[in-house]
Amino acid sequence: MDNLVEEVKALREGQEKLIAEQQKMNKAIRDIGTTLERLTLSLEEEAAEVVAYHIRSKLGISVQFSRIFVDSKEVDLYASEDDFWVIVEIATRLGVKLIEEVDEKVNLIKRLRPELVRKRLIKAVYTIVPLKDAIEEAKNKGVWVLTWKEELTPLIVRPTNS
Repeated sequence: MDNLVEEVKALREGQEKLIAEQQKMNKAIRDIGTTLERLTLSLEEEAAEVVAYHIRSKLGISVQFSRIFVDSKEVDLYASEDDFWVIVEIATRLGVKLIEEVDEKVNLIKRLRPELVRKRLIKAVYTIVPLKDAIEEAKNKGVWVLTWKEELTPLIVRPTNS
């Protein structure tokens, strides 16, 4: 009987250790989520500042960016001023798929939120690590690619209807 009591006690202690470890892991996961959210917001803020600075210095236009949702799809940064509208997608690592997404989101806005559309469009991507094939795709599709230190493709302003 004593042996059975000892085994139950050992099992209970083991279970308590597992619960304590799981609580530590849950806290660590929450902390990672919070850190990731802060980094994402910081990258969006940085992108908004850098892109707005370049637009102001090149075109003399001041834009204020905001995040918008169109048909449950997120557009990282959107701004409009006078007859310009600007769409910016943000990625730590830029691949071809994101370049294609920019055009998809432009078309989605044209179709579902025409009140956001102006006469002249700037499509942009802000990134930390660009891949070469994505840069080529961006050049082909007229997407302006920037990092914090340089422009990797030229700024192109095109009529919205093209």
